[in-house]
Amino acid sequence: MGFNNDGNRRGFSSDRRQEFGYERRFEKRFDNRGEKRFDRRPPAEKVVTAMGDADAKPQVAVGGIKEVTDVLTKEPLKVHRVLFMHQSGNPKLYELQKLAKKAHVHVQQVDSKILDSYARPNQGVVALMNEKELLGWLDVREELFAAKEKGEKKLIAVATNIEDPRNLGACIRSCLALGVDLFLIPAKGMCGITPSVARTSAGALEKMRVCRPDNLEAAIGELKMAGYQVVGLDADTETNLADYKFADQVVIAVGGEDVGLPPFVKKQCDAILRIPMMPEAHSYNASVALSLGLYEFARLRIKA
Repeated sequence: MGFNNDGNRRGFSSDRRQEFGYERRFEKRFDNRGEKRFDRRPPAEKVVTAMGDADAKPQVAVGGIKEVTDVLTKEPLKVHRVLFMHQSGNPKLYELQKLAKKAHVHVQQVDSKILDSYARPNQGVVALMNEKELLGWLDVREELFAAKEKGEKKLIAVATNIEDPRNLGACIRSCLALGVDLFLIPAKGMCGITPSVARTSAGALEKMRVCRPDNLEAAIGELKMAGYQVVGLDADTETNLADYKFADQVVIAVGGEDVGLPPFVKKQCDAILRIPMMPEAHSYNASVALSLGLYEFARLRIKA
């Protein structure tokens, strides 16, 4: 189901195409021997805060090789994405990129102006931080397997490819309201848990358990092998959501605003469910689709 994003798609690159309100200054980049200096940092008075969404506080951005190394080492699940200066030529940045990939944190090569728009000084690297530290798959998997063995009811929601922070925040809010035990998101291909996500969740983010497995496909596969029922919400099916027979342990997955469910999720689904919709309507917003799916599960569980 190609879910719409309410006209608010805010891709990473498009956010940074505006002109920046400061005069660019160039620091001395070479030592007395003519060798390039990679550790030169601007003085503190030139530090600028990260740019953020207009309706929320700025996203926390950590700049600097030592600083980014520290957060990747100590709090990798609080890091959403690490941005590196394109073709920097700095060997320390290449080593840091290896560390980020080892921590399964998404990395991206960008122009130096984009880095400066988030944080200065930055030494060619900026880490964009989530509003809360997420759970790892190893933090929750044994609990979920044990619940299945004991016959306990469990509801897990999965969201992929959601780029609009307000859409993601609405998903989290609905998850908390409709009894979701765990919310799974991929390591890349999503917006981060930004201040706009927190704001739109209306407090639900602090109470909802959010997990970012290193490999979402493998995590869903493990749940399926353990006996969890996996269902996806998508328009490309004839099976109706209404009165679908859910199991006691269910994974409900929703795709992104424009691309729908990714193939790696679809192939693991026991069923793809279509939400009733008038023919003249194009599609449901991702958070609305997830809310309707979760509501149907909750309604039938209460009725039973």
